[in-house]
Order: sequence, then C-alpha cells, then structure tokens
Amino acid sequence: MLIEPNSYLFAYAITRDFGFAPNPFHRLCTLATCKPGIRKSAKVGDWILGVGGCNIAKVKRKCILLMKVTEKCSFQEYWDNHRYSLKKPTRNGSRVQMLGDNIYHKDDSGGWIQEDSHHSNPDGSANDENLTRDTKSDMVLASDFFLYFGDAAIPIDLDSIGYHHKIRSYIKVNLNESGNGRTLVTSAINTNRSILNMVISDPCKFLDSHKRVDQKSGKIL
Repeated sequence: MLIEPNSYLFAYAITRDFGFAPNPFHRLCTLATCKPGIRKSAKVGDWILGVGGCNIAKVKRKCILLMKVTEKCSFQEYWDNHRYSLKKPTRNGSRVQMLGDNIYHKDDSGGWIQEDSHHSNPDGSANDENLTRDTKSDMVLASDFFLYFGDAAIPIDLDSIGYHHKIRSYIKVNLNESGNGRTLVTSAINTNRSILNMVISDPCKFLDSHKRVDQKSGKIL
C-alpha cells in the first residue's frame, strides 16, 4: 500500500546536500543525523520530503528526496546490524564511503562515541555540538522505497501542502486528511517508479565530501 492508514508526510529543507543527511547510497536511503524532531516522530509508513533550502539556489524549493519510512531503529541497532555496515564512514575511502552516516554507538559506560565522519572535527575528533544535536533523538529512519534526485531535483507543488518560505524546521501533513498531500506523494512516485531506489544525480555538494560541517555555526570545515 502506497499510503498507509494514519500516515504523515514530513517536509523539510535540506540546507546542505552532501549525501550525508539524507544518505541515499547502497539502494537504501537513511536519515541518521540532523532533524532529530523528524527522526523521533516519524514512524514506519510515514513519508519524508526533503526540498532544496534557500542556500542551494539551483534546487531551491525543489524535491531532492521523497522516501517512505520502511524501517526505524536506534543508533546502536544501526551500528550493530551487519546490513548497515556499508553505511559506516571511511574517511580515506571513496566519496560515498567518506559520507557514511552510521556514526553513533555507545561505549562500555553508556556514553556516545562519534566515529570520524562528516560531523566530526577536521582532525577526526568528536564535534560535541554536532553530537549533542544529533543525539537529541536516538533514532534512524531507513527506506528501501525512495526517490533521490540530488542536484537534478524536480519541481514540486509545495504550496499545495502549506510549505512556505518561512518554515524553519518542518511541517507535518496528515495524508489521510490531506488530498493535496496524497496527490503530491502518489504523483511523484507514479511518475518516477522506474528510478526508485537510485541516485539519479550526485548530491549538490558531493565534490565537497571530504569536508566537515559544524551545525552550530553552519560553517563547512
């Protein structure tokens, strides 16, 4: 079933599309960092819509990502499950490997370990600001039913679901009550079924995959 009973659409702006959050590689799209409110609230069967933010002019207000949540797990479960081992970062590997988002797990005392990753400091040490923000929700969303367009993002009718320029975080739309929301999702999926679960084009900032980001300042390091 494309639209599950009592399901919601969460729409948000992707401010930095590196291929890290969301991470669309290995035919599995994951949201494992950033947006703790969405990662906490969304459940299996819900939809996530990621659109270009105002600082990515080429894809501003266009659809970069549309994914149906097909699995939800904790950071530790994500780390321990061999199915997700390809999502662990290797900072001296390929661009895809550098952007692995499987970065959080617990030490023996129950404290968080942040692996050397896109969210770490330039020397590989833990970026405490990023760690604190990411771990506000100990949840990872995964999808094996998604569209990822990257820098070839497609136009989408955001006004129909009440998503306006001044949205700071995200909006939540009840897909069983909103005909416009259902139309947006079903139209996008039905039009693009032949390219499901593929990276249609590189992330907007893919060539900067070796860099790091500090969420507090917004600086790319």
